[in-house]
Amino acid sequence: MRCIARRRGIRILDVCGCSDNATRGRVRAVAQELGYRPNSAARRLRRASAGAVGLHLPATATRLDYYMNLAFGAVERAQEDGLDMVLLAPSGASGGRIASRVDGLLVIDPEIGDSAVPWLLDAGVPVVTGERYLGPATGPSGAVVCDNAASLTALLDHVTERGARRPALLAPSGSSAWATALRATARSWGLAHGAEVAVRTVPFAATPGEAEEATRALLAADPAVDAVICAPDGSAPGVLRAAAALGREAGSAGEGRSGLLVASCVDGTATRSAEPPVTAVDLRPAAYGRACAELLCDILADRAAPDTVRRHAWSLETRASTGPA
Repeated sequence: MRCIARRRGIRILDVCGCSDNATRGRVRAVAQELGYRPNSAARRLRRASAGAVGLHLPATATRLDYYMNLAFGAVERAQEDGLDMVLLAPSGASGGRIASRVDGLLVIDPEIGDSAVPWLLDAGVPVVTGERYLGPATGPSGAVVCDNAASLTALLDHVTERGARRPALLAPSGSSAWATALRATARSWGLAHGAEVAVRTVPFAATPGEAEEATRALLAADPAVDAVICAPDGSAPGVLRAAAALGREAGSAGEGRSGLLVASCVDGTATRSAEPPVTAVDLRPAAYGRACAELLCDILADRAAPDTVRRHAWSLETRASTGPA
C-alpha cells in the first residue's frame, strides 16, 4: 500500500505494509520530524471498529482481589493494542447491543447459571473466555485455561507429605470450570489414594466468616480431619480462626498431634498476610488477565484463530500454615 505523509494533519497509510525498507524508514523519519502521533480514533474509523473490548466478570467479583487484579492486567494489555476496556454490568445485555459498542469480549469464569453468558457468546463479535464455558455455545470462542485439577492435586499431595491423613476441601459452589474441576478432583484424588477427601460446599465467594462456620461444622462432624484446603479467594483466615477457637494448632499435623494444616486454592493478600501465612496456589491473576486480553487482541488482529486455546501457568507457594518449609 502507498505511504503518504502530509505536513498538516499528517496521514500515514500502512507504513508497515510498504515493501521497501528504505521507504518505510524515510516515512518514519518524516513523521518523527513533524511530530506525528497516530490518531487512534481515525484508525478505528478506517477499520470500522469501536476501539474497545468488553469485560464480563462473575457477579461476586467486585469484592475479590483475584478478579480486580485480573481486570487490571487485562486493561493494561488491551491498551497496548490501543483498545479501551469496558466493564460490563453483571446482569449483561443483549448480544446485539453489546456488539455495536465493542470489538470483542472477555468473559471470565463463565457459569452455566449466569443468564448473561449465552447472550455474550452469541453477540456476533470475537469472544475469549477465562476458563472454558461448560454450557452449550453457538459459535467459536478462544479460551485461556489453567490446569485446576493439577493445582488441587498439588495441594493435596503437599499436605499429605506434611503429615495429613484426612484432608478436607471447602469446595466452591457453582458451575464454573474452576469449581467443577475442584470438586471432581477431590473425588478422584481420594479414590486414587484410598483416602476420601471430606468435602464441604461453600459459596463461590465465601467470606472468612462463612469459611470459619463451615470449618467448625466440618471439624465437629469429623474430628479426624487434619488438613483443610479452602477454595474461595480470601476466605482462608476464617479457617485459621476456626482452628484457633477449637485448639487446633495451624501448621502441624500427623499421628498423635491435634494440629491442622491449612491451605488455599487462591493466593492473595489474605493468605500472605495471615498469621501464620497460608500455603496457596498462585494463579497469577494479573498475568492471567493479560493473557486473556492478549489472545483477544491476537484474534482481532488475525494473529490467532477464533477458537484458539492457550494455557496459563500457576505455582504452589508453601508457607507456615502447612508446616516448616
